[in-house]
Amino acid sequence: METKIGEADAVRSESSELGSLRSQFAGVSMKEGVSLASKDSTLGRHLARRLVQVGVSDVFAVPGDFNLTLLDHLVAEPGLNLIGCCNELNAGYAADGYARSRGVGACAVTFTVGGLSVLNAIAGAYSENLPVICIVGGPNSNDYGTNRILHHTIGLPDFSQELRCFQTVTCYQAVVNNLDDAHELIDTAIATSLKESKPVYISISCNLPSIPHPTFSREPVPYFLAPKVTNQKGLEFAVEATAEFLNKAVKPVMVAGPRMRVAKATKAFVELADACGFPVAVMPSAKGLFPEHHPHFIGTYWGAISSAFCSEIVESADAYIFAGPIFNDYSSVGYSLLLKKEKAIVVQPERVVVTNGPAFGCVLMKDFFEALAKKLNCNTTAFENYRRIHVPEGLPPESAPNEPLRVNVLFKHIQELLSSETAVITETGDCWFNCQKLKLPPGCGYEMQMQYGSIGWSVGATLGYAQADKHRRVIACIGDGSFQVTGQDVSTMLRHGQRSIIFLINNGGYTIEVEIHDGPYNLIKNWDYAGFVDAIHNGEGNCWTVKVHTEEELREALEKVKEEKKDHLCFVEVIVHKDDTSKELLEWGSRVAAANGRPPNPQ
Repeated sequence: METKIGEADAVRSESSELGSLRSQFAGVSMKEGVSLASKDSTLGRHLARRLVQVGVSDVFAVPGDFNLTLLDHLVAEPGLNLIGCCNELNAGYAADGYARSRGVGACAVTFTVGGLSVLNAIAGAYSENLPVICIVGGPNSNDYGTNRILHHTIGLPDFSQELRCFQTVTCYQAVVNNLDDAHELIDTAIATSLKESKPVYISISCNLPSIPHPTFSREPVPYFLAPKVTNQKGLEFAVEATAEFLNKAVKPVMVAGPRMRVAKATKAFVELADACGFPVAVMPSAKGLFPEHHPHFIGTYWGAISSAFCSEIVESADAYIFAGPIFNDYSSVGYSLLLKKEKAIVVQPERVVVTNGPAFGCVLMKDFFEALAKKLNCNTTAFENYRRIHVPEGLPPESAPNEPLRVNVLFKHIQELLSSETAVITETGDCWFNCQKLKLPPGCGYEMQMQYGSIGWSVGATLGYAQADKHRRVIACIGDGSFQVTGQDVSTMLRHGQRSIIFLINNGGYTIEVEIHDGPYNLIKNWDYAGFVDAIHNGEGNCWTVKVHTEEELREALEKVKEEKKDHLCFVEVIVHKDDTSKELLEWGSRVAAANGRPPNPQ
């Protein structure tokens, strides 16, 4: 008997099946003569086997004295690779990137000093609805309940500080300090992470991983994850109310949001778009969740900085259906979207809200779209309006000989690198706005961390994504300020033979912060970034670095990247002017600054 426990949208476009998680707990009958408490029936082996069973092939780890024995068991598992990272923060970011591709990720750190270091990455994964299993090697079980003070703590005999920190950024916490309930706690944590698509915390006492126990059979006993189901009456009412509203509309549109991924509803959303003929836009953090080669795709809806002619179509519509949106100050450009609730159908993973009227709970997004596609009339009016007003964007002007390289010229060349065998990872900053303009070919992945927006995320995420999907070549666009936070884990990419292409955009500071609010704190010490990566390389692994100042140098570099160095990790440092930013960042920065600077409401 085999039980399918979940399927994740592994890449942002469902046209590729490479990374989708089809986790199965294979039932293995107990063989005659095998003791339930054999020397292999240990907690450490059980955890390792569970990780493999749910689709984790790589665990990103930093060793510490409380997790060393547990790491021995992870190393011993044939189906697992232990990826040693330079620090816990990057291990967490890597698990985040891995989960985006595989559907689930895992990291392993030591107690408190490791746990609190990885906490920021776990919070980011929580904000992005990513199932990340955070494993911490905890204190010896004999130390719980005593008045002892341990190292790696804040000097109090209370060991709960780390747990209390994780309670707000994980959906389940398991503290395993005895063997009797270890099996139940571990399995419940993993199951909860997969069902809720959120991170979980598992702390395991350092003296327990190697001890046999009868609850750990040679192969973990399979268990069943009950799937979430739709309330059928609620579905019928929601579809009826929505269809009635949209079929009366003259110019309805559709907008994809980032929570379509966790709802596993991207295929159903495409089917709905095919059926109804509405124009389709995506919110910025949903780029890649809808195929950009679709005939009714009209670009990114991002208020005042939307793709050309996109916001005009969305905001002038008399009805819009938003699929899994997140409306925050960043995605709303400082709360400046010209949307009205009475025109909106908002579909979240398990809830449908129809205009200002009824809300229907226990309705799964995928089921809702599939049913709605059968009830909507085809209406192409808004898309025909878009086609009438749309003027294709032109390419940036050719550079003069030896002219300093412009950012828009750089991204013209990055566009030419994209294919179904690539994935784009974009760092917080001006890269957000420039990467939004890339036209994704079918099957090309795309990832950004917009809700949490933690600078430095992309280095670890690139490591994790590339490790999860070796068939794709990751193209990472990273600013110099962000790279200074986490750049050392390029060494881990080299150690594991990754062949990503990193474009380090060196403009001498935190440009996104400059456009929100400038000050001397936005300037950073300039590095020789290519030289830094050369030093990390140190002759071990396949690495190629180059520094480019002009379009001619960039062309020459990219020829090598594509052919001669296609099996290397390639690091391209791009020198640009400090004020060379996208027009979208200028507009966005001024509006976010205005939102941040609102005076207090009168008392």
